[in-house]
Amino acid sequence: MIPISNRIPSGRQPVVVYLIIGINIVLFIWEWKLDVKGELSHIINSWGVTPTKIFYVTTAAFTTLNPAAWIAWLLLQLSLVQGLFLHSSFSHLIGNSLFLLVFGKTLENLLGHLKFLYFYLLCGVLTFGLQILVEPTLNLPLIGSNGATVGVLGAYLYKFPKTKIDTILPLLIIFIPLKIPASFYLYWWFIQQLFYGFGNLSIHSSINPSNLSYWMHGIGLIIGIILMRSLKYK
Repeated sequence: MIPISNRIPSGRQPVVVYLIIGINIVLFIWEWKLDVKGELSHIINSWGVTPTKIFYVTTAAFTTLNPAAWIAWLLLQLSLVQGLFLHSSFSHLIGNSLFLLVFGKTLENLLGHLKFLYFYLLCGVLTFGLQILVEPTLNLPLIGSNGATVGVLGAYLYKFPKTKIDTILPLLIIFIPLKIPASFYLYWWFIQQLFYGFGNLSIHSSINPSNLSYWMHGIGLIIGIILMRSLKYK
């Protein structure tokens, strides 16, 4: 199932959605080049969200008066944003980009550019934060915009639960156009996570443990709904 459009009129261009997708693509090309050179692991460990590292530094910062611990804590907070823009495979990137394009552009039109950017980043950061709290001893980096993207999906379903999504069903060389209820994509999102192995980078097996990440994406969905309820929009 490939979502194409929701046919909800938009009064402005979704420049933030385009910008996010563009950054994701550029960084993935960079990741791919580093992977070919065997230099990707260092970047993933530096930019990714490693729960045990963040938990240790956070504990040290809040239990001591050591300025170095606070500086390290502040620097590590950047990884909560940086990790959103890295992806582990080509299918991971394409899947998130399609969902963001179809569902995110309507939310951006509704919320406005800056508020949508705030919403997107906050969904991703809070999902990462919950992953850290659930498994603070995990020593593998977490990357990807799954939490932010599923937050967008949750907010969209909360606001537009009855809309139909123009969808293409590819069957070999035949593409069948369909109109699918938006609520269907709540289930399809989680199903397609199982197929994100296509076009893996070499670091795929050493990041994003599936048992944890899979269930935490459900929390991202709830975060998106809660934030959408709390934000003011036209």
